[in-house]
Amino acid sequence: MLGHLSFGVHDLVRAAAFYDAILAPLGFVRVWTSPHAVGFGPPGGGDKLALFSRPGEVIAPGPGFHLAFDAPSREAVDRFHAAALAEGATDEGKPGVRLHYSSTYYAAFVRDIDGYKLEAVNQQSLLNSE
Repeated sequence: MLGHLSFGVHDLVRAAAFYDAILAPLGFVRVWTSPHAVGFGPPGGGDKLALFSRPGEVIAPGPGFHLAFDAPSREAVDRFHAAALAEGATDEGKPGVRLHYSSTYYAAFVRDIDGYKLEAVNQQSLLNSE
């Protein structure tokens, strides 16, 4: 449904490194770089997330907004969460099953270095994901 999403960031170099680290466990890479922006997506594909340098202008959306990334496995969700915390994110929900969504909804939530709430989610049963 969505072609891509763009965020403004305070420090492009720091944000690009942050997203390099957290998206790698999910199978996404930086697909382009310019002096004022970077784009991330599947290897060899177009961008699905673009970050644009906007020092002093960034205001993260309030409650109710978050960006969820599909994860290929529960282990990838765990690695996303650990990488995000190591890169300066704050924990908004440790990896685990979210029964209020479904018995197969395994997710973790963080708030990135610019205040955006992010989620990694794997919705496969254990029989299908391991």
